Amino acid sequence: MSTVAPSFPGWMARQRWYATKGATPNIRVIGSMETMVEDTLVMTLLVIDEAPLQPVLYQVPMVARTAPLPGGDNAFIGSSDGYYLYDGPRDPIYARGLLTTMAQQSHVDGSDLTADGVLLQDPGRVVRTRVLEGEQSNTSIIYDVDGPVSKVIAKVFRVLHHGENPDVTSQAALTAGGSTRVPSSFGFVTASWTDPGRDEGVAHGHLAFAQEFLDGSEDAWRVALEAARYGHDFSEQAHALGKATAEVHHTLAERLGTTPAGPAEVEGALASMRRRIATASREVPAVAEYRAAIEAVYDSVTDLHWPDLQRIHGDLHLGQALQSPERGWILLDFEGEPLRPMPERSRPDVPLRDVAGMLRSFDYVAGSLAQERPRIDATAWASAARRAFVDGYVEASGADVRQQRALLDAFEIDKAVYEAIYESRNRPDWIGIPLGAIGRLVARSAPAA
Repeated sequence: MSTVAPSFPGWMARQRWYATKGATPNIRVIGSMETMVEDTLVMTLLVIDEAPLQPVLYQVPMVARTAPLPGGDNAFIGSSDGYYLYDGPRDPIYARGLLTTMAQQSHVDGSDLTADGVLLQDPGRVVRTRVLEGEQSNTSIIYDVDGPVSKVIAKVFRVLHHGENPDVTSQAALTAGGSTRVPSSFGFVTASWTDPGRDEGVAHGHLAFAQEFLDGSEDAWRVALEAARYGHDFSEQAHALGKATAEVHHTLAERLGTTPAGPAEVEGALASMRRRIATASREVPAVAEYRAAIEAVYDSVTDLHWPDLQRIHGDLHLGQALQSPERGWILLDFEGEPLRPMPERSRPDVPLRDVAGMLRSFDYVAGSLAQERPRIDATAWASAARRAFVDGYVEASGADVRQQRALLDAFEIDKAVYEAIYESRNRPDWIGIPLGAIGRLVARSAPAA
């Protein structure tokens, strides 16, 4: 096609995955690939949006049809060169072709863009497709299939970065290691594209990833919130979740290896924490009041023994877990913490970061209930859940994280600082939840005078 539809920037600005809300995209196509399926053109564009101060690279799959797509009004982008353009994931031709690219391990050459499908296991025959609604940063396609499972979900990554996506590599490693604590992985698509800003002139990354879709499972956040709301004990479930987390850590260590936490690694982790507290102190005055005490906590753990580093989840909380009736707790979304650069998310890290993240999540259940119903005090509920989670983790891992309390507190403080930044930007009324945690943790962890 010679041109992109004039309506394309306006359509892009309305999408949930468009990062610069309220702006008009200033786009430049840097790579593309096209295939013909009968009389239908299937395209993938890589476009740089130069509207924000820091340009963002997006993947935009499209389907160009010679006639309107029946029922495709909500997927319509515009018209160009006599074609009707539709958002790829919402068009069955693109959706089926994406799984076919993985299943046939196809290589596709484009203009300044190449892609390769990788098959981990055959997902089976596609029966029908639909898009999962409500996602913010990616687009996921749900497939009804006739295969080893009844449903598959393919995540199409909208914002692209150079480097492997840990959501793909971690879950693929867990599937290869026989873990039942994550959905089974079926395949993925990798790509290379021209990037003059890199020394080698080429960037590499993941375009899409397919895995089992666990229909009928319950979101752990909702399960926990409901239990706390009605005062139901959650200790048994929290204990099982702690065991599941430890099992995932064990398999990741087996499949992807570990590395000792030497002085350089310790300093790197602490430098990241200090950068975050510096950011939080600028944005949240209430955090600035704790800055000296927090940095004293970080200083105090510098010379402690740190456990070996390994691949971890990186952003573990109750919203990243499902309760399956058949398989128990399942962990999801291994992309890592959104505010960390993509290369950092794939680096070996301390498993205590995941433990701290889940402990903070139980605290958030109590805090959110206090926001919703001020008369409900779920503090004791959260404390019991936290203890049970640690008990389960210790039982399954054989590592008594209580003996590393000071280091665990440092990671929990770091997570609370991250939460304070998030709440100040998005939900200022909730800022008291992380601030309360920072105060408690600093008081308990501050080195003796």
